[in-house]
Amino acid sequence: MMTPDDETLTMPKHTVSLYVANKPGVLVRIAQVFARRGFNIDSLVVSEGKDPRYSRMTIVAQGDLETLDQIIKQCAKLIDVLHAKEHSGQDVIEREFAMIKVSAPADKRAEILQIVDHFKAQTVDFSDESLIIQIAGASEKLDSAIGLFSKFGIIEQVRTGKTLMVRGKEET
Repeated sequence: MMTPDDETLTMPKHTVSLYVANKPGVLVRIAQVFARRGFNIDSLVVSEGKDPRYSRMTIVAQGDLETLDQIIKQCAKLIDVLHAKEHSGQDVIEREFAMIKVSAPADKRAEILQIVDHFKAQTVDFSDESLIIQIAGASEKLDSAIGLFSKFGIIEQVRTGKTLMVRGKEET
C-alpha cells in the first residue's frame, strides 16, 4: 500500500519561474499558494533581476500538472508578480551549484581528484582530512558526483537549487 509520501515521490517534477517585485513578503505569499494546494517546494532560488526593483524566482515542486496550472494562475494574480511560467518541454538551460566537503585521507585523494576532474569540478579547499569541491551543472550531474563522493564520506554539502533560462529572445 502506498503512503501519501510514496505518492508524492512518483509525481513529476515541475520547474516554475516567476518575475516578482523585490519587496518584503512576496516570497511568503508565493509559498502559501503552493502550500494551500498541497505542493511541497523541493528547490527555491531567488535573486535580484537585471533591474534591482525585481527578483527572479525559480521553484521546483512535485505534483500533478492540473494543480500546478492552478498554482501558476493564482501566483500570476498576486499583485507583486509580473509573470509566472512553467517550463516543461521548453528549450531551457538549467544549472545548479553545489559545494561538497569530502573526507579525504591521503591514500584516497588521488581517486577523489580523478572524480573532481571527470565532472569538471574544482577543489576550493584542501586540508589534511578533507576537500571542499565546487561543482556546477545539471541536477543529474550533481546527483552522480555526490553519489561517487559519498563512498569517501561526505562531511557536509550545500546545493543552490535549480536555476534556468529560456534559450533565445523569449524571457524566462
